[in-house]
Amino acid sequence: MILFITPLLGSFRNFVKYKQFHPLVFIRTPIIYFFLYIILQTRNIWKIIVLERWIMFLYKTTKSIYNDDYNKKKEKYKKKYNLIYQNRL
Repeated sequence: MILFITPLLGSFRNFVKYKQFHPLVFIRTPIIYFFLYIILQTRNIWKIIVLERWIMFLYKTTKSIYNDDYNKKKEKYKKKYNLIYQNRL
């Protein structure tokens, strides 16, 4: 039961923020839990939950770097709010 708290809260947050429900995003976390359970051969639920969060953190960070999200959003906010960024080293 505790393994479904993270996907349920994440789906709720996405629905509140984006007004959309994506079943694949919802089911992604339990699938990762399942694979971690098989690979690690452990019954420690907390270890599986923490490792899943670390995996998703690394996945989302890598994806953001690959897509160059920082510079894309920087340009978006420059236009939207007339911001001026100072160049640093």
